[in-house]
Amino acid sequence: MPDTAPEPAPVILGDEPGSFPHGVLADRHPAVVRQVRDAFPFGPGRLGALDALVVSCADGVVEPLPAEADARDRERWARWGLDAYVGRSWYEVPWLWAESHFYRRLLDAVGYFAPGTWQGVDPFRPAKLAELDDPATDGELAALDGLAGLPADERDRALLHGSLWGNRADLGFRLSEGGTGEQVDALVCDDADALWSLLDVPGPRTLCLVADNAGRELVPDLLLVSHLLAEGRVDRAVLHLKPHPYYVSDATPADLLDALRRLTAADGTAGAYGRRLWTALREGRVTVRAHPFSCAPLPYADMPDDLRAEFAAATVTVLKGDLNYRRLVGDQWWPPTTPFADATAYFPGPVAALRTLKSDVITGLSGTTVAALEAGGDERWRTGGTHALIQVRT
Repeated sequence: MPDTAPEPAPVILGDEPGSFPHGVLADRHPAVVRQVRDAFPFGPGRLGALDALVVSCADGVVEPLPAEADARDRERWARWGLDAYVGRSWYEVPWLWAESHFYRRLLDAVGYFAPGTWQGVDPFRPAKLAELDDPATDGELAALDGLAGLPADERDRALLHGSLWGNRADLGFRLSEGGTGEQVDALVCDDADALWSLLDVPGPRTLCLVADNAGRELVPDLLLVSHLLAEGRVDRAVLHLKPHPYYVSDATPADLLDALRRLTAADGTAGAYGRRLWTALREGRVTVRAHPFSCAPLPYADMPDDLRAEFAAATVTVLKGDLNYRRLVGDQWWPPTTPFADATAYFPGPVAALRTLKSDVITGLSGTTVAALEAGGDERWRTGGTHALIQVRT
């Protein structure tokens, strides 16, 4: 595919009061700090550092990394734009960058990288485990037993939509006739057929799945991968996870183990899916990657060469979730009708996005769809998580 790109669009900032990005910086980030503050018995030093982070984000400026930061981390963040943004308000730098850097500084505040008591302790782990251990998860996993009686194409669709929507609605809802219809209506773009066609090609097929959230959202991703292996749709899968805690609930290798243990301990079909995946990991048919760029505050257009080579070798790369979508197409004010293929022309191989809409950026919609959404009266259709998309560039 030619390396073309759409006309440049303004980068999304958080400097407009009342906008969704401004609300994340002004309201959500302090709430995240409070959640972490309340979840651990941190001492005065760590509590003070968390409080200082809230003040910095509200009224301060981006600061250099602390003196004790690892030299490799310093070098990475220098490449990722830190030197250019030091001294500027958090609201005046690209929103994607500001959000990502907030989570890097939060890890500093809790001592995640520093030698000591809290080194390597995930500050979001209590919330992740509470969600994974929610009794409702048992009902979702039990609903998998109903898959066996469905035609093959319906099983495919149920598990694909399970991964798409995450814990937006449980699997039992998705398997019901009414639930499936309502969710299809909520799709602003549905290229599912193109995705399946990519996996129908002859020869060895490798799926790269760039995961999003942990807990009850990672579980359906793992179920989808297990299903594709069992059905012979893919021969090998690579799971791309975050190398360290990020964006509250993004999945790390530790979260993968928690989800796998939850699956393998389940009864019935869910347990079988989990054990199949466990075996595939042991045999090397499923591998795990945690590349540093997975936590970069940059679009995938800026990915390093080694990651580009991995994606180029895949039959298809599937990027899950809203943050990965922002990084895939660029966190910019694209006209919604900007072709998805144009926005992803740089990507080194076939690529698919499975995304529930939770931020402003959007591409690949028809003019008819945009008009219907804007006339529908739901001003939050871009950000409220009520709509989703499956977009594919072959």
